[in-house]
Amino acid sequence: MSSPPLAVRAVLLDLDGTLLDTVLDLHAAANAMLRDLACPEVSVESIRSYVGRGIPNLVKRVLAGSLAAADDATPPPADALSGFRRHYATVNGRNARLFPGVLEGLQAFKALDLPLGVITNKAEAFTLPLLQHTGLFPFFDVIVSGDVLPRAKPDPMPLLWASGRLGVSPVEVLMIGDSVHDFHAGRAAGCHVFLVPYGYNEGRDIRELACDGIVSTLSEAARRVVHA
Repeated sequence: MSSPPLAVRAVLLDLDGTLLDTVLDLHAAANAMLRDLACPEVSVESIRSYVGRGIPNLVKRVLAGSLAAADDATPPPADALSGFRRHYATVNGRNARLFPGVLEGLQAFKALDLPLGVITNKAEAFTLPLLQHTGLFPFFDVIVSGDVLPRAKPDPMPLLWASGRLGVSPVEVLMIGDSVHDFHAGRAAGCHVFLVPYGYNEGRDIRELACDGIVSTLSEAARRVVHA
């Protein structure tokens, strides 16, 4: 038997790896930074595994060639970080693509009269232009970037703040993401959590996580909810 639809009053969504495939732009910026520093370039697949903890951690991982670099509280070298930001500002959105089912899913959520929000660890200076460039900006009632609050995912603060802005309780909110950070942020906030299997998740399998559902597309997610 299929499970009954999930009753919610709002939907929050991750950006990179859930709504948009941005890895080619991040890869281009990372390699431009590495060329500036006379360092060897990295592969697209390496960048894909490094995404998810914000740009400073991405830069640290790229320089170290290791996922574990993000666990070190030391900030990345200032010249590397500024170089990455400069290059990313040039390429941001150039090769970004909506994942299959994203547009249809967002339209379906809107048809259900569900307010929508984006919760991302990407800096606001890159988030807003990216959403504008890809035509997604008008769908969202609240956008929380990684540098607008004191704490970012996996801390629940951005989800709690966004829920408050939307006038709903977090327990009535569905968080949709692609990573362990989305899962932990959603759970800590008290939200329902759906995960998509096509994102970045630092090389891990999202099926390891006890979420409320794994959905192949946002279209499928929309079919599995109703407005509470």
